[in-house]
Amino acid sequence: MKLKRWLLLALLGAFFILDGFGRVLKAYDFNFHINERINQLVGPGFPTALLVLVLIGGGMGLVYYGFRQYQRSLIAAVSPLDGQRLIEVVYERRQLDRGNRLVVIGGGTGLSTVLRGLKEYTTNLTAIVTVSDDGGSSGRLRTELGVLPPGDIRNCLVALADSESMMAELFQYRFNDGEGLVGHSFGNLFIAAMCGIAGDFDRAIKESSRVLAIKGRVLPSTLANVALEATLADGSIVTGETSISRSSIPIRRVRLVPSHCQALPEAIEAILAADLVILGPGSLYTSIMPNLLVPGIAEAIERSKATKVFVCNIMTQPGETTGMTASDHVRAVMEATDRRLFDRALINVGQANRLLPLYERDGAFQVPADLEMIAAFGVTPITGDFVSEGHQVRHDAAKLATAILRVAEERNEGYGLNALLSSAPRRTPSPAK
Repeated sequence: MKLKRWLLLALLGAFFILDGFGRVLKAYDFNFHINERINQLVGPGFPTALLVLVLIGGGMGLVYYGFRQYQRSLIAAVSPLDGQRLIEVVYERRQLDRGNRLVVIGGGTGLSTVLRGLKEYTTNLTAIVTVSDDGGSSGRLRTELGVLPPGDIRNCLVALADSESMMAELFQYRFNDGEGLVGHSFGNLFIAAMCGIAGDFDRAIKESSRVLAIKGRVLPSTLANVALEATLADGSIVTGETSISRSSIPIRRVRLVPSHCQALPEAIEAILAADLVILGPGSLYTSIMPNLLVPGIAEAIERSKATKVFVCNIMTQPGETTGMTASDHVRAVMEATDRRLFDRALINVGQANRLLPLYERDGAFQVPADLEMIAAFGVTPITGDFVSEGHQVRHDAAKLATAILRVAEERNEGYGLNALLSSAPRRTPSPAK
């Protein structure tokens, strides 16, 4: 690694410095008067003084050069990045470490979208994710291996990873063939395997976070094996997140089975220590509410001194939120928890034009922004054009993050966030996979 030579050079410089100071102490007799001391150094002792200066100055130079080269050799040996890029990364991390403590609660693609935007401003970021998913790859792993569903966790880990990371792409890779592998994503299999190695789901997430070197942390709302159960408007009961989301009958209320599950202590601590708590965006009944129904989560949000913001969805979801307005979303959260969990709501007023006809054919419509009704609940609506139209209608990660941080800036009267918004090193968030 070419480290020993530079370390020895620095040690040699340190020896010269010590030798120089030793000569000074030897030549400097404290029993002499001041004039005699000056004469000793400047007069007959001048060559000794010159030698001392050379030793000390040369030693300091060797120490500086040795440690500088030692550092460069170490960086070259352990870093895949070039030196200039590494400096940028270190500076960026230092800047992001100064950001406010943000907690985002939800699941699905909505949660990963907001994380992708916020990670460009702060690393003091905690995602609290639902674990009630029972469909797709996550559902199969849950049934076959008995692990908690890793899908939403995986999406959040990838969202918080460096956008240039090959590992992030690997985690999102989905197998298209192979007996037993079709439909599985590599990230889900990795987390399931890590769960077997680490011994529990929480440690598996932490180890996976280290592999991806994420900005922030991802926490499950509970480590209990819970299922989501819904009572529909006709009185029928549906069990399972997938079945609930496919139902065409309006949902009256949802609950967790078993209801006595415990919240992850770290999730409670993060909420209580947060400067800003964000609920959503995401599927109202199957992504956001399952977290709030875990005993202790809603209570912690209500007790927290943080500013609390609800991010309303842009589009309705067929069956789950058909016909619901923005105020209906707000009311549903309040009624489900019987608590006041937020005092502000981010509402989209931009128009999704290009893809709207496709959504309407599937029974999904843009959520009406009935701002007066929201204000009637004592919630301040914050409007903006947050639409991003790619292959799907989603929130624009950068616009949403900026709006959220403006709310935090109002709370803190510009504490650090003005500088972050204007000068923090940012990259344009990559679109959702």
